[in-house]
Amino acid sequence: MTVRPTSEALHERVRAFVLGTLSGAETEPFDDLALALARFQAAHVPALGRLVRARGLDLASARDASVIPALPCDVFRLARIAVHPPEEDTLVFRTSGTSQGREARGEHPFRTTATYELVALRWGERMLWPDQEDLGVLVLAPSVEEVSDSSLGFMLDRFARELGGPASFHVRGGELDIEGLSRAAAEARARGRSMLVLGASFAFVHLLDGAGARDLTLPPGSRVMQTGGFKGRSREVEPAELRRAIAATFGLPEAHVVGEYGMTELSSQLYEGTLAAALGVRAPARHGVYVSPPWMRVTAVDAATLAPLPPGETGILRFVDLANVDASVAIQTSDLGRVTAEGVELFGRAPGATPRGCSLAIDDVLARGSS
Repeated sequence: MTVRPTSEALHERVRAFVLGTLSGAETEPFDDLALALARFQAAHVPALGRLVRARGLDLASARDASVIPALPCDVFRLARIAVHPPEEDTLVFRTSGTSQGREARGEHPFRTTATYELVALRWGERMLWPDQEDLGVLVLAPSVEEVSDSSLGFMLDRFARELGGPASFHVRGGELDIEGLSRAAAEARARGRSMLVLGASFAFVHLLDGAGARDLTLPPGSRVMQTGGFKGRSREVEPAELRRAIAATFGLPEAHVVGEYGMTELSSQLYEGTLAAALGVRAPARHGVYVSPPWMRVTAVDAATLAPLPPGETGILRFVDLANVDASVAIQTSDLGRVTAEGVELFGRAPGATPRGCSLAIDDVLARGSS
């Protein structure tokens, strides 16, 4: 029996929740929707069904999303995590390459990208361009045509399409096109058009190393979104130092350099609130504090037991992302962080091997075979 009708109905409920929370309209309770997704996923994703059974959980009677077992990110490279069969995939996002080879890359299949696009665009608008709708876009990443399975590339492409100004991509064949970026910056200055610069941290490091005396300053109102770690592809730069250098290079206030946090296994993103706060949106004005959208719930959990920690204590981060309709609504990372009333603070990857709680969860998913 096809899962499409149930999936479509859940997508519609999630999109209504997203639009309702952004407009201030009344919505159904977060926990009710999260649990509806978890029940659907446990019934149609074998790995999740095994995890639920191994934990002895009764999702039918549950009332709080905290009981939903979170799937460790590593499972996305060990098993297919999707309610639908491969022939219904419209797109598959893959994690970046690892030393273990292409076959070790995690995969996040999508039957439809409609909900993903809605949440990416509307939260991007809230945190990156609440004041303008015709920004030009400069992307320090490959185009989606060149890297078709990158969730970041897909999101940046949709940002460029959404905004009304010109857009250009400045990584081709793995090489950063600094000359092209310099020409685009000069054109923006000549036209007085504010720009949104989007890219991964390692690309900005390469830009700083290779820019030389080129003038890359941008018109007032421009802003930068940087995301991700370095993944061994460039020298490491301390985050505050990199932010200052980016701001100086483009001639921007530091508040206009915004960090983004996302991952292939999720459908939603978090942003630093510095730009939004400067533009009058209610958000934390301190760098290093990330804001999650209202359709995502973030908690820090104990690395050994996966038990929730009190607010302000450091643990590994767990996400309940309502936009993950056809995969796993609850995701367990190995990223260290803490959650306070102000927002989410990130401290990098947990040191050493996979945290014990995640390892045990992986055992629960895989050790019982198809039972």
